[in-house]
Amino acid sequence: MVSENQRAPIYIDVAHRAALMYSFAALVMAQLLIYSPYSATFQLWIAAVPLFFFAVSIATYIKLGLQGQTRSQFSDKNFTTTWGMWALIVGEVGGVSMIVLGFVQTQFV
Repeated sequence: MVSENQRAPIYIDVAHRAALMYSFAALVMAQLLIYSPYSATFQLWIAAVPLFFFAVSIATYIKLGLQGQTRSQFSDKNFTTTWGMWALIVGEVGGVSMIVLGFVQTQFV
């Protein structure tokens, strides 16, 4: 509302879009967990890991937007942009893969 072109900072737009996509992903994960053969504790962990990384990603986008960052966050190589991204990939893909695997085990095997 206070910017010259009446637009939010770039990373605030990214945070908004990511939040919408992650909310849909979380709902799909919740529905797939209904059919999971795993224990409640294991289900909690395999859902919590991707949800944690979803939240961290959105918070990072908001932080970058409030800082007025306009170039890619990956232009500066540091611990977060290297090992943090590897952890995010493994956590999100691994957690969702386990959820889908549980669904497949109960529905198709």
